[in-house]
Amino acid sequence: MSTLLHSYTNGLFIAAGLIMAIGAQNAFVLAQGLRREYHLSAALICMSCDAVLILAGTFGLAALLQSHPLAMEITRWAGVAFLSLYAMQALRRALSPHVMNAGKQPRRSRRAVLLSTLAVTLLNPHVYLDTMVLIGSVGAQNPLPLVFALGAVSASVLWFSLLALGSARLAPLLSRPVTWRCIDLAVAAMMLAVAWSLARPALQTL
Repeated sequence: MSTLLHSYTNGLFIAAGLIMAIGAQNAFVLAQGLRREYHLSAALICMSCDAVLILAGTFGLAALLQSHPLAMEITRWAGVAFLSLYAMQALRRALSPHVMNAGKQPRRSRRAVLLSTLAVTLLNPHVYLDTMVLIGSVGAQNPLPLVFALGAVSASVLWFSLLALGSARLAPLLSRPVTWRCIDLAVAAMMLAVAWSLARPALQTL
């Protein structure tokens, strides 16, 4: 019983430390929650992707991913392009003299939100490094890898549930136009920072 609990809590806390770090995925879900724009669906996609990648990494794909650097490079530059585009859109909203309040912005379709969530998640190499490589490698060495992986998946479910629900509850308190300008500026800055962190290692080798 102690080994079971130890494996589960190890997975829970290791994954929580990685997943809770501020990044593009968290910024996206936070923004969707504040806008109350299919935020639960976005959170569910993040949880599902994390679960698949954690389980895949724990049971063998971490080593496979590390042996194919070209796939990571393609993902890297696709991620840089998408995050930069998303940042420009957020920046345009923040600086627009006409579209200042999130409540007045045209509501996107569920399909558009879900596709954007998938892009933020799957076009970000940090997601693969955190879930498949780091968490997966540790989980593979655990005495009970499945229990470890379930603990890690639990961390993702808890975090994205809290992020989506909590931000939606805060939306009425953050309804002033100036607040939404600041939110969009913060999201744009975060997306650009993540895009730069992805591009910098490759640019330094040129």
